[in-house]
Amino acid sequence: MKIFITGGTGFVGKTLAPALVRSGHAVTILTRAAKELSSGISWVEGDPTQKGKWQDAVKEHEAIINLAGASIFTRWTEEAKKRIRDSRILTTRRLVESLDDGRVKAFFSTSAIGYYGFHGDEFLSEEASPGEDFLAILAKDWEAEAKEAEKKGCRVVNTRFGIVLGEKGGALGQMIPLFNKYLGGPLGSGKQWFSWIHIEDLVRAYLFLLEHPEIFGPVNFAAPNPVRNKELSQWLGRILGRPAILPAPGFMLRLVLGEFGSILLEGQRVIPRKLIQAGFQFQYPDIAPALRQVIRTSGN
Repeated sequence: MKIFITGGTGFVGKTLAPALVRSGHAVTILTRAAKELSSGISWVEGDPTQKGKWQDAVKEHEAIINLAGASIFTRWTEEAKKRIRDSRILTTRRLVESLDDGRVKAFFSTSAIGYYGFHGDEFLSEEASPGEDFLAILAKDWEAEAKEAEKKGCRVVNTRFGIVLGEKGGALGQMIPLFNKYLGGPLGSGKQWFSWIHIEDLVRAYLFLLEHPEIFGPVNFAAPNPVRNKELSQWLGRILGRPAILPAPGFMLRLVLGEFGSILLEGQRVIPRKLIQAGFQFQYPDIAPALRQVIRTSGN
C-alpha cells in the first residue's frame, strides 16, 4: 500500500515510517525542508498547514497517516494554544481538501485521550463523552475535521494517543534526565491516572488497523493497564536506580506551565476497548516491562 504521512519526521513518525516500509508499504513523508530519510522512504516538500503542490502528491496514495501537530509540552500562553490548535486543525483540513478522486481509501488522523477531559477513576472507552477543557475541545474539533474525509469516500480512523513511551523523545525524554539528576518524583498528589502506550505497540496497532478495514471511528491507542502517576514514578526510579520521592507541587506546575499544568495533574483512565475486541495483542500491556525496554534501548 502507498501511504502518505504528515509529521513523519517527529518522535512517532521516525519509528512508524521505517516499520511500514519493512512491512512492504511504500511511504512518502511531507516535510517542510528536504532532508535525508531512512532507506525506502520518499519525501515531498511543503507546509501541511498551507495549500500547495504537495496536495497533488496525496492523490497518488491509498492511505494517509496524519501525525502532524506542534508539541503540547510547553506553557500554554494564548500564542502557544493558537499554534497547537492551528497545526492540527489546518493540517487536517488541507489533507481533506486534497481528496478528490477517490483513490485514498483510509485516513488515519491522530487525536488524543485528552478528548475525554477529566473523569477521575472512571474507565474511559471510545464511547465516553468529550470533556470541556482546551485539549478536549481541540481533540473534538480535530476529529470533526478528519471526519469530513468520509464525504470523499474515505474510511476515517481517529487514533487517540495515550502518552507514548519510547527512546529519545516523548514524555520519558523529559522525565529520565530529571530522575538521573535525582529530581524525579510524582506530579502533585500522584493519584492521577497515566494512560500510556509503548511505541512498538503503537506501530503494531497501525499495522493492525491497516489489515482490518472494518475498524473505523475513534480508536484508543493506550495500553490496557493504565497506572497512577505515583506508580509510574516509583517504577521509573527503581529501574534507573534513583529515588522517586520528590513530588512536584501542584501549585508550582500550574505556576510554571499554566493551564497545561492542570492537565498533568488530572489525567485519564483509558482502556483500548476497540483494539482488544478486534483481537489485538499488546506486546507491552504492563508499565514495568515497557519502561525497562525503553531505558535499556536508550542506554540510560
